[in-house]
Amino acid sequence: MLLLATVAGGLAVDAQTAKMPTVAYLSVSTQAVAAPNVEAFRQGLRELGYVEGKSIALAIRYGEARSERLPELARELRSLKVDVIVTANDVATAAVKREIQAIPIVMANSVDPVGTGFVASLARPGGNITGLSNVSSELSGKRLELLREAVPRLSRVAFLWNPDLRGAVLDYKETQAAARSHHVEIQSIEVSRTEDIDGAFSAITNQRAQAFILSPNPVAITYQSQIASFARQHRLPSMYGQKEYVQAGGLMSYGPSTADMNRRAAIYVDKILKGAKPAGLPVEQPTKFELVVNLKTAKVLGLTIPQALIQRADEVIQ
Repeated sequence: MLLLATVAGGLAVDAQTAKMPTVAYLSVSTQAVAAPNVEAFRQGLRELGYVEGKSIALAIRYGEARSERLPELARELRSLKVDVIVTANDVATAAVKREIQAIPIVMANSVDPVGTGFVASLARPGGNITGLSNVSSELSGKRLELLREAVPRLSRVAFLWNPDLRGAVLDYKETQAAARSHHVEIQSIEVSRTEDIDGAFSAITNQRAQAFILSPNPVAITYQSQIASFARQHRLPSMYGQKEYVQAGGLMSYGPSTADMNRRAAIYVDKILKGAKPAGLPVEQPTKFELVVNLKTAKVLGLTIPQALIQRADEVIQ
């Protein structure tokens, strides 16, 4: 009887372990750069009662700033037979979508999931993909307005963007429209690969831009410090869609909180693990937007940021 009880207990433990769901998280960034968002996702799981290693297992993969690695990592996750895959951005989502059709995918951050073709509509995604959209293109004109408020006499602004990303194309068009109404010349500088970054720096200086805006771009996120350092060295006001650049020394950012979006991605994972289908889970748009201003950088640039703008900021770095 003791032997039978021991065997039965062992089988019960094996069954419990086998039932523990495995959730993958795929980012094109390096581990160091992605760490805050991964931790935010973990926090979201903890808030829902999941305990890593006991009630849920995580398989986290990083592209190490090389998007060409993502298809291979997607195939690896497929072979692991994970229950859900969380993608950090559109580049990761596109790679997983090409390789995987059956496993549910949760977008932690997508610029334009409808325009990119990831989902049929925000209300009715269809297929195996759902998650969160950062509506970045709708914020592009606002970023230019805020930059002009900080630097009123701007007439030439470089716009760094990745034409391979549907969301960035929308960003560019929206910024151009806003620039025309403000009589600002937009200088297009394309950054599709990491190798393009040094060339972008040269183009900004050669075209004598007075400031630059960096459209959200997974290719550039790993080089936050270098980009912010370039801007300070050349005394260029800079605007970003993510506050991480400002924390690294950039001037300003305006956009949704990526940490909050990653935390909320856990809610989608929870619903899917409990039986919900991605096709029936509406894509969520952010409710929390952040204006971040770095006054230390403003001082280096010789800028006096208007007090009204500082008072509207959600975070001021001094």
